[in-house]
Amino acid sequence: MKKTPTQLADGRELIYYDLRDSAVRDAVDRRPLEPTVTRSEIRRDPLLGDSVAIASHRQGRTYHPPADECPLCPSRGERLSEIPDSSYDVVVFENRFPSLAGDSGRCEVVCFTSDHDASFADLTEEQARLVLDAWTDRTAELSQLPAVKQVFCFENRGAEIGVTLGHPHGQIYAYPFTTPRTALMLRSVAAHKEQSGGENLFDAVLARELAGERVVLESEHWAAFVPYAAHWPYEVHLYPKRRVPDLLALDEDARTEFPQVYLELLRRFDRIFEREGEGSAVGGTPSESPTPYIAAWHQAPFGDTGVPGAQREDFALHLELFTIRRTSGKLKFLAGSESGMNVFINDVPPERAAERLREVASS
Repeated sequence: MKKTPTQLADGRELIYYDLRDSAVRDAVDRRPLEPTVTRSEIRRDPLLGDSVAIASHRQGRTYHPPADECPLCPSRGERLSEIPDSSYDVVVFENRFPSLAGDSGRCEVVCFTSDHDASFADLTEEQARLVLDAWTDRTAELSQLPAVKQVFCFENRGAEIGVTLGHPHGQIYAYPFTTPRTALMLRSVAAHKEQSGGENLFDAVLARELAGERVVLESEHWAAFVPYAAHWPYEVHLYPKRRVPDLLALDEDARTEFPQVYLELLRRFDRIFEREGEGSAVGGTPSESPTPYIAAWHQAPFGDTGVPGAQREDFALHLELFTIRRTSGKLKFLAGSESGMNVFINDVPPERAAERLREVASS
C-alpha cells in the first residue's frame, strides 16, 4: 500500500491509498473553495446520559446529485470534484459537511473505488484488502488526536438507508466520547466477568453461536452468524475468531482472509430477496436490487473505557451488517416501540434469516 497525503483547496486533508508503489499523486485541487466553516456542538442529555451532535451547517450538504455531478468521482477536465486526480484506488478525505469537527471530533469520507456504478461487493479481494488497510491506518491516526475517544468505520448503502450520494463510499466518525452502544456492551461484559469469575462475554457469545444453527459462514480466522436476539430482519455479526479490541490488533492471517469472507457476505446480501422456492418465508418474488444495508465496525474506545470494571482488552472487534428490507418490496420502519422505547420487534426469525443466508451462498 502506498499512502499519499495532500490538501484540498479549502485546507481539508485528503489521502490517496494506492495498490501500486509506482502511483504518483500530484494533482492540485483547482476549485475556488473558501475555508470550511463548521458549527458542530456536542450536547449531553442529562436524563439519558447520552450525547447529541448539533450540526446546523449540514443542512446545506450535497443531496442526490446526478451521476455526472458526483463529488466522489475523480476530476476530469473541467469537471472538478472532491478528488483532484483523474483516477484513484481508495481515497479518504475530511468531510466537507461534518457532524463532528474540532474539539467535537472528526468525520471522514472513504471512497472505495473510482467506479461510480460499482459497489463494495464488486471489488476484487485485492481492492477490499486495500480498504481494510485504509480503515486500519485511519483508526491509528485518528486515535492519536487529543479530542478522539472512539473510532467508528461504517458504510451506509442505498437510498432507503438515507444515502444522499450514490457513489460507493463509507465514512469514519472519530467521537470525543465512548458511544452509548459501546458503553452498553462494556457494562454487560464487566457484569458477566464479575458474575462468572472472569469469563469474557464476547468469547462466550461466539462459542455459543458457533455451536448453534445461526452460523452463516465460518472460515479459519472469521465467523459470521445471525445473533440470537437480532434486531433487524437480516442481521449478521462478523467476528475474528481471535478476540482483539480493534482493527490495529488484527494479525496478518485474519487480514489476508477478511476480503474473501466479507465479499461473500455482501454478495449473499444482494441475493437474499431474489426469487425463491414455493412457500418461502420472504415472499418468492424478484427483488429490487441491490439490498440496502449498514455495515458497522465496532472497536474498543482508546484509553479509559469510561465503564467501571471494563478494560478495552475485554472488548471484541466485530462488524455488524444489516438491512432494513424485511421482504421484497417492503422495508422495516422504526415504529413506536423501536423509536420511542428502543424495544425492537423483528418479523424474521433469526434462525430463518441464517438459513436463507446459507441458501444464497456462492456456488
